[in-house]
Amino acid sequence: MTTPAADPALSAADPRSAPAASRRRADAPIGVFDSGVGGLTVLADIRRLLPAEDLLYVADSGYAPYGDRPEAQIRARAGRVTDFLVAQGAKAIVIACNTATGAAAAQLRARHALPIIAMEPAVKPAAACTRSGVVGVLATSGTLKSDKFEALRGRFHGAVEVLTQPCPGLVELIEAGDFGAAALRALLTDLLLPLLERGADTLVLGCTHYPLVRGLIQDIAGPGITITDAGGAVARQLRHRLSDTQLLRAGPPAGHVRCWTSAPAPATAATIIRRVWGAPIAVEVLPE
Repeated sequence: MTTPAADPALSAADPRSAPAASRRRADAPIGVFDSGVGGLTVLADIRRLLPAEDLLYVADSGYAPYGDRPEAQIRARAGRVTDFLVAQGAKAIVIACNTATGAAAAQLRARHALPIIAMEPAVKPAAACTRSGVVGVLATSGTLKSDKFEALRGRFHGAVEVLTQPCPGLVELIEAGDFGAAALRALLTDLLLPLLERGADTLVLGCTHYPLVRGLIQDIAGPGITITDAGGAVARQLRHRLSDTQLLRAGPPAGHVRCWTSAPAPATAATIIRRVWGAPIAVEVLPE
């Protein structure tokens, strides 16, 4: 495991002062971040849709889950990680975290003059496919309390019933990497049953960690329950924004992937990241 040297650009007062050409080339990488390994689900969707792109990923696991932290701290971490990715030459940023989107997307867009793609729980497609008219949203407390989510929920008022289920402890169990653990199944069962008992036939995975246990959720909920997440939509929006700004990279060859972690045990985190990614991936320590 190698630790990259601190980049002097990280200490710049305003990352917009960097030359525009350094971050606005079609062959520059795309930066993606989340509070941990969950954003790898979004990274995989981006990789499938844009295989020629170089990708940079930060798993900010030292601060996971964002959803249980004060909003000011989430904004600070999102700003810190975004500044790092911009300093690495990223031409676009994907906030692969619903909580960080609600807390920090507006601030990041005001600070950085490059495309910033954010998450939104997949309530719209869920509302379109529900048969019972009841949709259940699984998300962190931070996401569900955000003004952004309340505005999203309000768009469907009267059309469908949107039930919400905060999931304390779920991100931590997923971050541990044992997706077959009895404790994980027990927690998911406790979280899902209230939604199912109230008639939800469609579930929205409102945190990028949750698709990592999608199979277990489906097994508990049953085959008649539809499950949606926003990863594919984010990848398509990214492609659209890059195309509009003439920043799409042509291929082949396939792009490279680099990853950083802030986990207190980086070797353990690297093992979990590689297992989740399903292929060799370089994992470095995020400089602080």
